[in-house]
Amino acid sequence: MTTVRVEDRPGGVRLLTLDRPPANAEDEMLLGDLLAALEEAERKDEVRAVVLTGAGKFFCGGFDLSAPRRDDDAVAVMTATFRDAHVKLVTLPKPTIAMMNGHAIAGGLVLVLACDYRLGREGDYKIGLNEVAIGASYPKVALEIVRLRLAHARATELLLGASLYPASQALRLGVVDELFPAEKFEETVMRRAERMGAFPRGAYAHTKLALVAEMVERVTAETPEEAARGAAIWQTPESRAARARQQEKLGKR
Repeated sequence: MTTVRVEDRPGGVRLLTLDRPPANAEDEMLLGDLLAALEEAERKDEVRAVVLTGAGKFFCGGFDLSAPRRDDDAVAVMTATFRDAHVKLVTLPKPTIAMMNGHAIAGGLVLVLACDYRLGREGDYKIGLNEVAIGASYPKVALEIVRLRLAHARATELLLGASLYPASQALRLGVVDELFPAEKFEETVMRRAERMGAFPRGAYAHTKLALVAEMVERVTAETPEEAARGAAIWQTPESRAARARQQEKLGKR
C-alpha cells in the first residue's frame, strides 16, 4: 500500500498526495514512495507539472518521531532516502507546485520549500522549522533547500528560532508565494500548475536546473562521514530528552 496517492488532472497536471495518517510523517516508506512517484512523473511525457499536497489536516508533520530507534545501517538508509527524494523534487525537470493545505512542520516545511512554486491555504494551522528545539540536526539537503528558497534573515529566524507560526505568517516568512481562501485554493493551484506545465519543456528544465545546480553540487559533495556526524546529534542525551518532552506534550493533546 503506497503512502503517496497519484491522481492525474486536466492539462497534464499530476497531483501527488502524501497519505500517511495522522500527520503524513516522513519515514523510509513515505520518502521511498515519494521518490518513486517523482521518478515516474519525470518519465511520463504526458505529465507536464506536479502538485504536491497532503491528506487531512497535515501537509506533512516532518520526521516520524514515534518510529523505533534505528541502528547505524538503518540511519544510513533513511539519510540516503531523504536526500534522494529531496534532490529529485528540487531537480525534477518539470514544474513542481506545493499545495500547502495544512500543518507543514520541520521536514514537512522543507518539502514545501523544495517545490518551485508554493501556494498556501488560509486557515488555522501551523508552519515552522522546529528541529533545533527538539534536538534534531538538519540533513545537508534540508539546509541547502532552506538556503536556496529563503532570505538569510528569514532562514535564520526559522532555523535558529525554532518556533511554530500560524499559517498567516507564511507570506512574511517567504514560505509561500500567495495565500488563498479555502474555497478558491485547489482550483487556483491547478490552474497555475496547468499554466506552468504548458511552458516549453526544454526551456523550463534548463532554467530550473541552472538555478539549483550549485545547491545540488554542495549536497552531493557531502561525505558519509559528514552525514554521520550530523546524524549523531540526534542521539545525544540532551537531544533525546528534548524529543521525549515533545512526545509527552503531543500525547497530552
